[in-house]
Amino acid sequence: MLRKEQDRVVFTLLIINKAGGLIYNRAFDSSLAGLSSNDSLILAGTFHGVHAIARNLCPPSALPSSTLSSASSTSFTSNPSASASAPGTRATPATGIQVLETARFRLTCFQTVTGTKFLLFTSPEQPNVDAILRRVYELYADFVMKNPFYTTEMPVRCEKFDRGLVGFLVGAR
Repeated sequence: MLRKEQDRVVFTLLIINKAGGLIYNRAFDSSLAGLSSNDSLILAGTFHGVHAIARNLCPPSALPSSTLSSASSTSFTSNPSASASAPGTRATPATGIQVLETARFRLTCFQTVTGTKFLLFTSPEQPNVDAILRRVYELYADFVMKNPFYTTEMPVRCEKFDRGLVGFLVGAR
């Protein structure tokens, strides 16, 4: 049975720092109100650990260097023997878990270069989740990281960021 367009929902956004600590938690839909703040902390820490394990289990794939961006001159590998597999190839970095989908929700993870993870819980029917996460990251960069009073890796307390998220994510439905 297909759900109606109004059932496309952004449920929750979690932001996890590079150490696995929950630095931001915001619910945008009341149907996921069963999670306590302690549950969110446990979820963030568990996902961080599982993401790291999955990243280490998936070997980096070797791509011809012509398919990679010429701007990235560094080879990222977790296995030193993988980089020496063939001349003219570079190993792409293993990414870990990017999407986890069930019948009731979809969890999409966007990890920044610095290791910060953005976890977005949406309905499975929600379109353009990658574009939504990119916009959330732009809002984070503009309102949180450029805030002179924000300390990196600490909980996010920024009213402009909250207003920007609510304005964008409620409109993304």
